[in-house]
Amino acid sequence: MILIGLVLVFGLVFGGFGLSGGSFDVLLHALPFEGMMIGGASLGALVVSSSASGLKMVLGSLKRAVKGPRWTSKDYADLLALMFELARLQRSKGAVALEPHIENPGGSSIFERYPRILREAETTSLIADAFRLLSMNFDDPHQMEDVLSKKIESIHQENLGPVHALNSVADGLPAIGIVAAVLGVIKTMSAVDQPPAILGTMLGGALVGTFLGVFLAYCIVAPVVARIQHIEDHDLAFAHVIRDVVVAMLNGHPANICVEIGRGNIPPHSRPSFEATETAQREMAAA
Repeated sequence: MILIGLVLVFGLVFGGFGLSGGSFDVLLHALPFEGMMIGGASLGALVVSSSASGLKMVLGSLKRAVKGPRWTSKDYADLLALMFELARLQRSKGAVALEPHIENPGGSSIFERYPRILREAETTSLIADAFRLLSMNFDDPHQMEDVLSKKIESIHQENLGPVHALNSVADGLPAIGIVAAVLGVIKTMSAVDQPPAILGTMLGGALVGTFLGVFLAYCIVAPVVARIQHIEDHDLAFAHVIRDVVVAMLNGHPANICVEIGRGNIPPHSRPSFEATETAQREMAAA
């Protein structure tokens, strides 16, 4: 969808300019130089305001903006299956049987059946921390929900770092475009003795800077930031499922009921059906 949107933006904006009689000569001549100034200033400001790890997160978020949410329907089904196995083990054999899987998820026979989840260190750590609290007799459902919600919110805020960084770029682009335009006007004024046709071309080139700054801010960067925000909010449901299953366990529900409570927090278009979830649980119980 992001690629379709970009095609629409560029096609209709520049198509409308061309159909209305606009000349691309001035635009194409000035675009590389104005783009270098505006793009360079924006990139430089981003580098100045970010750490190395922050820039790496920005690149990862841009990649995810194209690929879509981190978690798919299959990942949610795997999470429900993993939580069912852990909840059933804890209920039937107690915290002692659960401890090896929680202390070393990488060597766990349960976790290794879900490699996609195991590769995500934050998610694996959240599951391990939640069940570790259970094994330490931290048995107040309200306090458990509060502790896990704070952990989840902390992770979410860290993941939103690229959103804040790119929002700053979007906010600054129109002003940077004006800076580039002013430099173009300065260049034009230094050639005031030239014929009007040349001055008009130079002034048109200067205005390309203003156009480019506003265009990039509101038609490219801001929509991409909004998409990244939507993806991060969508992926947040994965952690909420973990929290809800653990809290349901503390309320004394059987493993299948706990998983069903967690399933209700999954976004509808990614939510596994009740029948598919129940079938998977029966197969695990039979195995």
